[in-house]
Amino acid sequence: MARSIWSGSISFGLVNIPINLFSATESHRVGFHEVEHGTTSRIRYKRVSEASGREVPWEKIDKAFEVRKGRYVILSDEELQAAEPHKSHTVEVERFVPLGEIDPVNWDQTYYVAPDGEAAAKAYGLLRQAMEKQGRVAIGRFVMRTKEYVVCVRPFGDGLALHTMYFPDEVRRIDDLEIPRKAHVGKHELALAEQLITSLSASWDPREYKDTFREKVMELVHRKDKGEEIAPSGDESTEGGQGKVIDLMAALKATLAQGPMAHAPKTRASKAGAPKARSPKTGASKGRAPKARTARARAGGRRRASAA
Repeated sequence: MARSIWSGSISFGLVNIPINLFSATESHRVGFHEVEHGTTSRIRYKRVSEASGREVPWEKIDKAFEVRKGRYVILSDEELQAAEPHKSHTVEVERFVPLGEIDPVNWDQTYYVAPDGEAAAKAYGLLRQAMEKQGRVAIGRFVMRTKEYVVCVRPFGDGLALHTMYFPDEVRRIDDLEIPRKAHVGKHELALAEQLITSLSASWDPREYKDTFREKVMELVHRKDKGEEIAPSGDESTEGGQGKVIDLMAALKATLAQGPMAHAPKTRASKAGAPKARSPKTGASKGRAPKARTARARAGGRRRASAA
């Protein structure tokens, strides 16, 4: 049973819905400990003063903000508490907006929202169905662990999901990058690119994607734990054409000639009904060439038989 990480309510107008929040995701990244080479002695890090070189206990450590190089302002815990937002157990909905107006770059963490008790279930379901019918999501604020968040609450399956969001000044501007604003694209290049996108188009299925690095690392761990010797593999080439000027048309044509299955996830490659790739020049199916070779082979066999 999942454990609630926050309890409170969603409030919009005069409606108040008691809720619980649950983490929607969990990390499965491989975690390692650092040990001394040749032993299993753990490496420990200490908090050491750069002036004295001596270890400093937690109770002797203050928080400081560097206002300029070498100039620090010390803030006590009491002073920081005065700056903390007013603690509230309510998600205050301020407005409802179309989901399409929110770019995913603004998302931070995702939580599932569950009604707290049977009495809250009806109002919870009413909010979800009303937003789903309107095609809108709720935008509001709430405080969790002394930090205020802007949040988006939206229908998710039969329930609701809450996304904490970055503040505008936390999202970097793409305009700050050196990106060509008016790159010239030819009509034929655009047509081939669209054809390639069409050939690789499919429904989103997250089950097709796995953390292969984690799987390989865990396999190595289990093998070494059983006493196996692991032979290091040679370095794979990482050239990949980086830094080279490519012929865009040739690259598009070559990619299309390979067919969609060459770039599809392995779990999808076995599915029936996948479209056959067409040659950019003739429109012929790539599957015809093997038939011609088979016919020539049969003709050759008959000639050899008659000669004998």
